[in-house]
Parts: sequence; C-alpha cells; structure tokens
Amino acid sequence: MASPSRTYMVATDVGGTCTDTIVFADGEPVRLGKSLSTPPNFADGVLDSIRDAARSMGMTLEDLLARTKLFVHGSTVVDNTVLTRDGARTGLITTAGFEDTLLVTRGAYGRWSGLSEDRIKHPVRTERAPALVDADRIVGVAERTDYKGAVLLPLEEAEAERAVRALLDKGVEAIAVAFLWSFYNPRNEQMVRDVARRLAPDVYCTLSSDLAPVPGEYERTSTTVINAYAGRITRAYLDSLSRLLVATGYDGPLMVMQGYGGLLPAAEAAERSIGMLECGPAAGVIGSRALGRLLDQPDVIATDMGGTTFKVSVIQNGEIEYAREPMVDRFHYAQPKIEVVSIGAGGGSIVSLEPGSGAPRVGPRSAGSRPGPVCYGLGGTEPTLTDVFMLIGYMDPGTFLGGSMRLDREGAKRAFDEKIARPLGLSTEEAAFGVYRVACAQITDLIHEITVERGLDPRDFTLHAFGGSCGMVAGIFGAELNVKRLVIPYTASVNCAFGLVSADIVHEYSTTRVLPAGTPAEDVNAIYAPMVARALKDLAAEGFAGDRVGLEWSVDLRYMRQVHEVQTPVRAATPLDTAGMERLVGDFEALYERKYGKGSAYREAGIEMTMFRLTARGLMERPRLEPAAPGGSDASAALTGRRPIFVEAAGGFRDADIYDFGRLAPGNVVRGPAVIHTPITTIVVQAGQRGTIDPYRNVIVDFD
Repeated sequence: MASPSRTYMVATDVGGTCTDTIVFADGEPVRLGKSLSTPPNFADGVLDSIRDAARSMGMTLEDLLARTKLFVHGSTVVDNTVLTRDGARTGLITTAGFEDTLLVTRGAYGRWSGLSEDRIKHPVRTERAPALVDADRIVGVAERTDYKGAVLLPLEEAEAERAVRALLDKGVEAIAVAFLWSFYNPRNEQMVRDVARRLAPDVYCTLSSDLAPVPGEYERTSTTVINAYAGRITRAYLDSLSRLLVATGYDGPLMVMQGYGGLLPAAEAAERSIGMLECGPAAGVIGSRALGRLLDQPDVIATDMGGTTFKVSVIQNGEIEYAREPMVDRFHYAQPKIEVVSIGAGGGSIVSLEPGSGAPRVGPRSAGSRPGPVCYGLGGTEPTLTDVFMLIGYMDPGTFLGGSMRLDREGAKRAFDEKIARPLGLSTEEAAFGVYRVACAQITDLIHEITVERGLDPRDFTLHAFGGSCGMVAGIFGAELNVKRLVIPYTASVNCAFGLVSADIVHEYSTTRVLPAGTPAEDVNAIYAPMVARALKDLAAEGFAGDRVGLEWSVDLRYMRQVHEVQTPVRAATPLDTAGMERLVGDFEALYERKYGKGSAYREAGIEMTMFRLTARGLMERPRLEPAAPGGSDASAALTGRRPIFVEAAGGFRDADIYDFGRLAPGNVVRGPAVIHTPITTIVVQAGQRGTIDPYRNVIVDFD
C-alpha cells in the first residue's frame, strides 16, 4: 500500500491552561484544535489537541500525523521547571575565588530585581531569590584566562576530576561550568566537560562558553546554571514527545520554538533548554507580526490573554523589540529574547480581596487548567476571571470548546458570592462588574507602561488581541487607549501556534570584541567571516542553502564609558564598506534616541562596538493563505439570539445580539453590543463599535 502524501504542517503550543494546535496545507482552510493542558504529562495534552484538530477535518489523530510533513512545538516546560523549582540537582564549577558570584548576584540590585513595585517599596524586607544551586554544590578550581583570552593558569586534568567527583558525591544530576573570560578561550571549560563525560556520561553538562559567550560574569554564570537546571528535564520531555509522535504515526522532523523567535531541531533545543523560556509568548509575537504583514499593519501592539497571564509586546515598523535584561523568576540570563511584558491577569487568574483594604484583586495566583475556574466543574473552589466573564453574560455554558465541555454557571455564582460579592456588600452583578473593570484597568496600565512611558503613542498602532480570553476585554482597553483599530485574529486563542508556523529555523552566533566605531570595515568583516562560515555549514546540514538562507548582521554599540549597549541591525550591504560603517553608526544614534529620547545621542562622547552578532535563518516553507471574496454586510444569518451582557457604556446589563462565528461570512458586519462565539474563544463587541469579518476571517473592530 502506498504511503499517504505528506502535505500538512502541524504546530502545537502548550500553555498553562490550554494546549493549542493549528494545521496548515496549501489550498485548504486553516484548521484549529484545542484541549486542556495535562500537567505533569503535557505530551498527553499535545495529542488531545492534535486529535481535536483532526476531528474537525474528519480524520483520526493517526491519519493526520501520517500525512504531516513538519511538526513544530512550543512548550512551557522550562518555565515551569524554574518557577516550580522542580529541576535537576545541579552543581556549579567555577574559577577558584569566584564561588560566590551566583549567590551575590548583582549586588544590591539582586535584592529587588524582578519584584513588583509594591515589594520594592519595602527594601528592608527584600531578599535575593534563592539560587538554583546550593552553596555546598559550588566548587572552585585553579585556572585563569585573562581578558584577551590568554591562558594564565592551565586547568590540570586532576583538578577538573577532583571537582567533578566532589559534585558527583553530592548526587548532582547536572553540572554547569562557568569560568572567567572563557568566551575568549574555552579550553579550560572544555576540559571539565570531557572529564564529566568520562566519569558520568549520564550527567547533563553545559558550558558558559558554548551557551553565553558574552561579558558579564554573573549573567553568564546564571545563564549556564538555568540551562543545566532545566536541561535534563527538557531533554527527557522532548525525547518522550518524539517517541510518542512516532508511535502515533509521525516520522518527520520535530522543531522547537525559542524565546528569540526562531526554531531549532529538538536535539539542539534539548542542549540549549534556556532558549525555550517564554517561547510561547515569543511565538505569539511572531504570529502577530506575520498577520500585520498580511494586513499591511507594520505598527502593532500585540496582546495575549490566556489562562494564566496577560502579555503585551510592541512591533514598530515591522520590527520586534528584544529584552535588554531577560529574566526568569528574578534570575537574569544572557540570551536573546523577544520583549514581552506580563502581569498575572488571565482567564484563570484567581479573584480575591486585598488583606486590610478589602479591595478586589485579580491574580497573580492562577487556577491553571486543573482544577481551573469554578465553572469548569473540575474541583476549583476559588473564583477566577473566567467565572466573572460567565457572570456578566459573555460566556455561554453550552458553547465552550465548541460545546465539548459544559460550564457550571451556578457553581461559579455560589463561589463568587461567598468569597467576593457578600464580603464587599454588593450584589453578584455589581461585584462582577467591578472586578471586570479592575482587570481592564490593570491591562491598560501595563500597556501604558510599554508604550506611553517609552514615548510611544498608542493612537499610531493597531491592537492585536489574541489568547482565549482577550476578545472579551479588548474592546474596553482598546477604546481606552484610542488605538487605530482592533484585530481579533481568526487564530485568536491559538495564535501562539500560528506563530510557530510563521517562524524560521534560527541560529544565533556572537563574538565579543571592544573596538572603536571608526574601526576599518575590513577588520569588522574579518570578525564576521568565521561566524558566517559556521552558520552556512550548520544550515546546510539542516537542508538549507542558496535563497533559503538569510544572514542578518547586528552590532552592539554604546557611548564611551556607558554600561548598556544598543543592539543595532546592519542595514547596509555585507561585507561592509566605509559607507556601511557610517550608516551603522547613524542607525545606532537613531535607535538610541528612540529608546532614550530626542536629543540624547551625543557623538562627541565617542562610540564603541562591544559585540558582533549574526542571526542565520533557514527560511521555512510556508503555506499560502488564500483570501475569500467578501460578501454583503448583513450578518443576520449568523444571529442565534439575544441575551443580557455587561455593556460598559451603559454601566450595566443590556440586551445584545449573539452570533455564531461559523456562520459569519467575509464582509459581514456585527454592531455592538454583541457577542460572537467561536469554538475556541469569545469576542465581545461593545456598544459604539462594529466588527467586520475580513477575507481571512479575522474580526476587525472599528470605533464609531
């Protein structure tokens, strides 16, 4: 029997509450799948989600995977490992005399970095986050490399063996190695790895010179420790998922999303586990940029409200912002990561009352997927924002997840009354309206923080609202921000999965060298030459060559004696010439003023280059999205009834039209107040707003 043709691209993203799948093929409509996440065995939820998508196609899970040519994956496995402190028992080997680097962090800054503003207000009460490696599992060895890469004190093999054995005797499962200036000369670190492999081949070993070849003693050490701490679990998870997919009929490559917005083969991702931190939100931003390009929207505020958090990122002129100081649970790390700012205000965020003041609070605690919100009927007892959505009329108990899961409205009401409404002395409705407004205000404040407080005007941007819950609040905070318009993507609650199939294979390379900006172009080209050669070799091994390869140069620049650099893309032709170098400096100053204000650039201070970066892309094949011909504006064929919902302009309940998204056609216009139910999310069009179904089945909301 002939094997089935492999035509599909499948992408699955594991979130804190739901696991989402998207299926693409040329000439076919986009198919979506969704299921509850299944901690701790997240792979089960992956198959459940793919199965849901297959069902919508009239196929079995096995049939779909047998016809899949590429599977792309994003997961919170690394985030969860660090946040729950459930990683491997890890040891650290470092340069003798510097054993306390990880524990000291960045001095006083380490006492409050990553804390909320409320906690920072009380500095005496702050403490450094407990390190992922206990002090008795940090071993110093006699070795030294100087700032130019010269080995002043070679590491003796016996010394390396002594350090490794000392950690093995303490039962470590992973070893991080971080020596001073090792990124200039990794020889001593490599000896430790060779010894560790000989003595304990099953122990996960990671080197700072491989993972983070950058200056910054604490950040480089922290990065290496995080990678070791989560690496063993990440490798086991990806191996398990790969075996499960193969057993279910898939035999193609498994690609894994990274927090900087690119994909890596699973085997490489397992060795660089830290790259998976916040890979889901990164995929969402990549998906939002892809949608912005499709709709000719270069300036986008990308918002994502899932089950656990609300996240926001800004895309300017089609370019994504990257975090200056990436951090996970108060630990800094030196890896590129798309900037995504978040607060604990998602659909599953628990609603409570502030001790003392008694004011309602949304988050940061979350009910997750199990037990989840009270209305899920899975054992949850604390009211969540999803329960509030139910009480104010936005959610229909019979349409959640396409009707596959009946919601318990009465249970949600009882819990909310007991814990929130009665203690406040309010009716159910009044208290629910208040909590809803609190959540919208928290979100608006966060978006102001990443736009207005950085000199950006939200009125210049289109707002993309994705995630399973965002469509129920975006009409409020979008209007408050005065954005141009609001877009709820067709892939709204699976937009992170959409981003997975919008990404490319991406490898990052870097070389640290401090040089004045007036350095001749040929000297800069000589720095890039070995990185380019390595990138082309790596991509060729993965099947990319010719026009399927993209190489992007960028340089970190700063004014003399400054601490922080600005990563500046090289927009001139490469290899560089004198004009290209001059343009690089001009672009740096323009970016500097965009970050720090007009007039802040000061060339007379002198400019220096500190790091040379290369981003190498293997350009993935993407299925084409075919627009449908728009029809008339009349949406009455999709009208299923009316019910009271909370309308902000009215300050209370008003009757609203209810629509079935599956029966809406391109060109149809829905005027608020109205609710649109889709199998994967709910969209609320507030009074004074109108939603239009575009040719790609996105809902475009304009403000009257």
